[in-house]
Amino acid sequence: MNTKTKVSAGAIAFVTVIGTSIASAQNIYVANWGSGEISQVTPGGSVSGFASASYPEGLAFNSSGDLFVSASGDGQIDEFTPGGSLTVFANGLNSPNGLAFNSAGDLFEADHGSGTIFEFTPTGQESTFVTGLTDPNGLAFDAAGDLFVSDNYGTSIYEITPGKVVSTFTTQVDNPIGLAFNTAGDLFEADYVNGAINEFVNNGGTLSSTPVVFYSGLSHPAGVAFNTAGDLFVSEQGNGDLVEITPTGSESVVATGFGNATAVAISPVPEPSPIVLAAVGGVFGMLIRRKGSKLN
Repeated sequence: MNTKTKVSAGAIAFVTVIGTSIASAQNIYVANWGSGEISQVTPGGSVSGFASASYPEGLAFNSSGDLFVSASGDGQIDEFTPGGSLTVFANGLNSPNGLAFNSAGDLFEADHGSGTIFEFTPTGQESTFVTGLTDPNGLAFDAAGDLFVSDNYGTSIYEITPGKVVSTFTTQVDNPIGLAFNTAGDLFEADYVNGAINEFVNNGGTLSSTPVVFYSGLSHPAGVAFNTAGDLFVSEQGNGDLVEITPTGSESVVATGFGNATAVAISPVPEPSPIVLAAVGGVFGMLIRRKGSKLN
């Protein structure tokens, strides 16, 4: 049975570890479309403000730990250092949405307004990767360098090779939003309408195009991201929860009370946790909205 352990807004829980050190942990970052707030959430559920952007839609970390944010309100991509200092990485975009880095360190952006995937070198040089897509949203690279793109309003996920060949990977999803690969090469997809996380299993190097329900009963899941331990973090648009799902399917709520969030990203470098952990819920809105459905 799937159960949730909720952390109520304003409640604080303390866990003290004596005689052992707490392993380094990765923080979760979430963009709130409505408030423009980019929040940092510790694995224990403590929420704090990290930075802000104009209607942030997508988040992605580079290998140096800089956080890239697609600011749809400004038509630009913002870059934040680990300390929160801002520089504009790229501008002149049309409703920028999902972001993802390839293994070479190039940044790819799903331009919702133009149906284009743009590619940016680490120095910010822009080129058109592919165009002619319908409502591109979530982006994720597999180990071979193929880019997977969710068609948010439709029933498809597209696969694009490094040579820019576009094919339909599957049509067996319903309003797909977030995409993420685990270390085994399985693709996970947030199925907004069905309230499920679908898994496309990697069988000996061949990715099945038939989804298997990994977890169900969620309230309009949108953003998905894995930490290095293999735990999947999902934002639920329907109820404002940020949930964590282990590889065996055990779910818990990391924090709750969020709304209007558009992306989830995990810090690439483990960050040290204090000996005493505080879990606080309901501080900033953190929920991924369905593309085109700007909730208030």
